[in-house]
Amino acid sequence: MENQKKINPLKTFLTIAVSLAVAVFFMWLAFRGLDFEKIKGYFAKANYFWVVAAAVFGILAYWFRAVRWNLLLEPLGYRISNSNSMWTISFGYLMNLTIPRSGELARSTALYGVEKVPVDKSFGTIILERVVDLICMIGFLGLTLIFKYNAIAEFYRFATEQKAGAEKSSSNWIWLILGAGLLGAVLFFALRKTLEKLPFFSNIYKIFDGLLQGVLSIFRLKNPVKFILYSIAIWVCYYLAAYLVCFALPETADFTVADGFFVIVVGTLGMMVPASGGIGAFHFALKIGIGALFLSMGKSFDEGAEVGLAYAFISHTMQLVIMVVMGFISIPILARNRHKAVEAREFF
Repeated sequence: MENQKKINPLKTFLTIAVSLAVAVFFMWLAFRGLDFEKIKGYFAKANYFWVVAAAVFGILAYWFRAVRWNLLLEPLGYRISNSNSMWTISFGYLMNLTIPRSGELARSTALYGVEKVPVDKSFGTIILERVVDLICMIGFLGLTLIFKYNAIAEFYRFATEQKAGAEKSSSNWIWLILGAGLLGAVLFFALRKTLEKLPFFSNIYKIFDGLLQGVLSIFRLKNPVKFILYSIAIWVCYYLAAYLVCFALPETADFTVADGFFVIVVGTLGMMVPASGGIGAFHFALKIGIGALFLSMGKSFDEGAEVGLAYAFISHTMQLVIMVVMGFISIPILARNRHKAVEAREFF
């Protein structure tokens, strides 16, 4: 997996086209029934001090994630610099803006260039990161259900009403994929000794074994308490980056800490949609989410939808600026560090 596969231009074009189409579709849903001129008025009266404060925590999350990644790579025998870790993460986020979910592989490939960590092993740790992040997300969802159950119920009702029918088939596909994955894992463990000896499967076996080592590195952590604390720190930064933006708008400035739980859950759900950089999906989710939050407070849903869309534009633009700036800074830094790594290996 160290050698990059040849890029298929048609596949890349179709992937980007589909993700852009998804973004346009959700952006249309977000704007449907709302007056953009009225929404622009919210931008004029926003207090951007809070946006800058939120951005500080957004950037701080990069650093905590970089240090945590180092903790996962240590049990595999690799000790990388926190700087290289952070800039490869930044590069991966930048790639996600072009092709959804491509950033994970780009991040592993970039790390291999500067630290010589095998792509399959580092990619396995990234899969593990996603599992841990999902657990943290479920934690926030649990807090939201405890403190803002009415808002969750309203959000679910409005979200389901927006969807046009026939989702049973999609859920069947999900179960089919999960079943096939489970079956594949069972067969892999049962036949691993045999597959290791077959020439055709030897390379495939090595890739899966590397991925498995990366995923299982969590059970060999030298300092699990530190890993847990960094994971909490990452999501506290995410929470503050989302919640502090609420203070930028007068209509959301009185949101409570519990309201912040709801906002980050809804925003994260929007970012999970395979649209370029979450564009459109994030805006649509916050339109419905803050609209439902207003409704649960006894206010107008339509007003909440307008405020939610304004919030989404401010918050998402902040995130995009961070990703683009950090991503573009990472390119020359990683190129320089890669050149140094190559020279060091040639010298020795």
